[in-house]
Amino acid sequence: METSNILIVDDNPEIREIIEILLTGEGFQTCQAKDGPTALGLLKEQDFDLIILDIMMPGMNGYQTCLEIRKISNAPILFLSARTKDSDKTLGFSSGGDDYLAKPFSYNELISRVKALIRRYHVYKGKETPTEIPQTFHYHHLIIDEKTEQVTADETALSLTDIEYNMLLLLLKHRGQTFSAERLYEAIWNEPYYYGANNTVTVHIRNLRRKIEADPNKPVLIKTVWGKGYRCD
Repeated sequence: METSNILIVDDNPEIREIIEILLTGEGFQTCQAKDGPTALGLLKEQDFDLIILDIMMPGMNGYQTCLEIRKISNAPILFLSARTKDSDKTLGFSSGGDDYLAKPFSYNELISRVKALIRRYHVYKGKETPTEIPQTFHYHHLIIDEKTEQVTADETALSLTDIEYNMLLLLLKHRGQTFSAERLYEAIWNEPYYYGANNTVTVHIRNLRRKIEADPNKPVLIKTVWGKGYRCD
């Protein structure tokens, strides 16, 4: 597989250097940005397979930067922050982030999260060969093409993050089955469920509904089974 390119965004040069050393030691290519505007400029010039984004930055903070990144890129975003409240994580996911790693973090934990996010992104973008034969799903006004990893609604292409895409695809492949938040989290994030992960799933479901439902407040595509989870009929 080709070498993955990672953008490190942090106002602290020492943290950027430490992360770069860890990642290049694993064979990744890296690029550094000292703030949000610099990161956005780099994203307009080249493609990245992952963005590691600090939250507490002067001027444009991580949440604001994430919102702007999502206008031009669907690359996975890993938030780094010393703020560990569930509300902080929820805000990060609401901004378009894919994962959240609390400072201080261990070398193994960082590398594990990085590899998992890149692996999912490569499969989503077709950079790795999927084990199943690609299919095309027609569901209400949606068409999901596994071969091109494209989702269209009434012939208009939708811009989904890899987590949103994989979540939708999983529910469509198992129509009629109800997936609990725990089951969804472990299937999509490929890691054990933890306290607070329910909020993570809820936020991503909410964001996905905003993109695919005619009325997100009255969803008909992804239904909530109260007390049990979510399903596609």
